[in-house]
Amino acid sequence: MKKINIPDTDLELSAIGFGTLNAGLAWDGEAAVRILEKYVGCGGNVIDTAHIYSDWIPGEKARAERVIGQWIKGRKRRQDIILMTKGGHPRLEAMEASRLSKEEMAGDLDASLRKLCTDYIDIYFYHRDDPGHSVEELVETMESFRKAGKIRYYACSNWKVKRMEEADRYCREKGYRGFVANQAMYNIGARSARPMSDPTMLACGQEMLAYHARSNNLLMPYRGICGGFFHSFAEKGEDGVKESCFYTKDNVNLAKEIKALCIKKGYGMTQVLLGFFAVQDIPMLPLAGADNEQQLKELILTLGTEFDARDYEFCR
Repeated sequence: MKKINIPDTDLELSAIGFGTLNAGLAWDGEAAVRILEKYVGCGGNVIDTAHIYSDWIPGEKARAERVIGQWIKGRKRRQDIILMTKGGHPRLEAMEASRLSKEEMAGDLDASLRKLCTDYIDIYFYHRDDPGHSVEELVETMESFRKAGKIRYYACSNWKVKRMEEADRYCREKGYRGFVANQAMYNIGARSARPMSDPTMLACGQEMLAYHARSNNLLMPYRGICGGFFHSFAEKGEDGVKESCFYTKDNVNLAKEIKALCIKKGYGMTQVLLGFFAVQDIPMLPLAGADNEQQLKELILTLGTEFDARDYEFCR
């Protein structure tokens, strides 16, 4: 599998990261071992999770981290993977209340380390931002974790460009490496999508793309396959996708172009949606999940596809 290097780090990451939003729901136990080992066996090494996944389902906290931790503990080859998790997400019952104090972040990190059965995180993310905390404070919190050996690098998710630029300037002044990655919503249908139901989740627009073009902060788009919108549209038509934020007139028209590209190239929907990232002007590492081994197979097949920018002229 092709690798992406983040400048000024020793990180070599596979071209597609495996998202685990539904770990413990779609797959668990032996099924989790099979799906995770298949991803790694095909050359993947980026496992992306968060301490909040999937707390919206009652009965268990940090379910996804528990599943991944059991797999890590059983395989005894921690060095094979780049493990990413996120902390500082608001409590789901109080989304208006920030949780980015050093004490709250330290509590989330220590809990994640226990759940993941590891003593370090390769890339640790702020899952949200809060302008009520200065970037200096937030960077120093992450630096304290790094110096303690609990994390190797740190990053952000759902941060605005201005705040990332402020953090970059502070890190340059202090001689820190700073944020190595940023997770934001970006995909082939993002430009025409409606706002997401959670206003604290940020989409990547032209300003953010320009920022990543001039920085060493790698863009890691989430919802790489558009939350299944184009898959569902192809299978069920408009009645099956009306609740999706991607359900707009422009994306309905885009679905026809995507279907035509699938036919032209002889590839599946997943390959065409993820192939979009490979032809962009800046490096980016999309994150995509799979609910079963067949979906994972479709994801991995993307790495054998060949696209160029002309194939995607319809979405420029």
